[in-house]
Amino acid sequence: GDGNDGGGDDGGDGNDGGGDDGGDGNDGGGDDGGDGNDGGSGDDGPTSPLCPADLDGSGTVDGADLGFMLGAWGTDDAAADLDGSGIVDGGDLGLMLGAWGACPQASEGRVVAYYIEWGTYGRDYQPEDIPWESITHLNYAFANIGDDGRVTLFDTYAAIEKNFPGDTWDQPIRGLINQINFVHKPQHPHVRTLISVGGWTLSGLFSDVALTENSREIFAESCIDFIRTYGFDGVDIDWEYPVEGGLSSNTYRPEDGVNYTLLLQELRTQLDAAGEADGKYYELSIAAPAGYDKVRHLECAELGEVLDFINIMTYDLRGAWDLSRTGHHAPLYANPSEPSSPDIRDKYTVDWVLQEYLQQGVPASKIVMGVPMYGRAWGGVNSAVDGGLFAPGGSIPPGTWDDWSSGATGIDDFDASGTANQGIVQLLAGGDYQRYWDDVAKAPYLYSPTQHGGHFISYEDAESLSLKLDYLDLHGFGGVMYWEVTGDRGQELIDLIADRVMAPVVP
Repeated sequence: GDGNDGGGDDGGDGNDGGGDDGGDGNDGGGDDGGDGNDGGSGDDGPTSPLCPADLDGSGTVDGADLGFMLGAWGTDDAAADLDGSGIVDGGDLGLMLGAWGACPQASEGRVVAYYIEWGTYGRDYQPEDIPWESITHLNYAFANIGDDGRVTLFDTYAAIEKNFPGDTWDQPIRGLINQINFVHKPQHPHVRTLISVGGWTLSGLFSDVALTENSREIFAESCIDFIRTYGFDGVDIDWEYPVEGGLSSNTYRPEDGVNYTLLLQELRTQLDAAGEADGKYYELSIAAPAGYDKVRHLECAELGEVLDFINIMTYDLRGAWDLSRTGHHAPLYANPSEPSSPDIRDKYTVDWVLQEYLQQGVPASKIVMGVPMYGRAWGGVNSAVDGGLFAPGGSIPPGTWDDWSSGATGIDDFDASGTANQGIVQLLAGGDYQRYWDDVAKAPYLYSPTQHGGHFISYEDAESLSLKLDYLDLHGFGGVMYWEVTGDRGQELIDLIADRVMAPVVP
């Protein structure tokens, strides 16, 4: 979940969890790109972008679709010509029967957006700017853990004191939380808001609060108090990470993985009791690592039982903390040409990690795929072969996330329109950059030989995202999470996700 936390502490330690505070350094993983591809479902038909065999768009393949196909038999009807052969025939019928009863509409899926507390400052992204109609969940990042093991506000001024139009001097809760939970959410009742606890910078005490039955009870109790006080609909835990990885100052224990399960079980128990008392259901999710070295410490099947959904941080899989070569920071599949170790090359992809959680026992409907609204860049890439892909880098270049304390982050917003910054959309329009496409990894990147000594940027765009959404539909996964909402000012990616994943919002 936590992507470039605070815009700073980039670097991190790359393939093991660092990145900046971004998702989790090398989180990721994919197998070699092949497995689980869309198995030939290929091009989505014109009638339903979610499932080609669902000809009437009802959400499942059934007798009505069969009737439509038989009515078009022997013609060149494009909707019923599932295999693209130019005629509706037995090949198309075979595809339809193979999908019978399947093709769940992703319209039931979640769209989880992280809103960063510090975005209210230099980024000047306020709650009124949130695309409320295009999300189902808003995770407020982040709450902290106090020395007493209880959840607490991180930036009290931004959270509950900052004045917004309409606030009065004597109201107990102002700030971002009032705007989100008491001003905007009532106007958009389809949206659930969760408080996200931890993140890259604030995970130092998780090992302690998960350690004993007493510490777990105190932490869970404080979460209940927090969401009741501030009007949230649930809790999202972003522990980066149990056992290893994350900031070097964090506390770690070998038993963190087991204790994490116990912590979440206690939290689920207390949330259920509170929900029964309050007449509502409180949701529980986590932001989960994508790095295979971190996933192995989680009791995935047990987590799948206790959580409503799992937001998997499938980004920051490569970054300029490793200058030995450029690469894709959120590739769907592995590219065998990448000159990395097999574990990095083959496991740090979206496909590998989503399949890993599935194989470890998490229901597909609870697996939420993470998408980055930013790119990761390398400077000093002076090889123009393939636009600098897999070439050595020389520096971490400046980016749109730089501030006075961070130095160069190498992080670029996807679309910074309306701000003083140049996001990826703006760079591409400026003429100094060329877009390239890796058709094996299914990932785009930009390269400029003249900027920053050779500027390589790995990012997500509409083409790569569309393929990921096809993949999501194929496997029946539970939705999309993105880090984070301020990175796509023009909302090209945000709107694409909403159109493909969400049910229409009823006014």
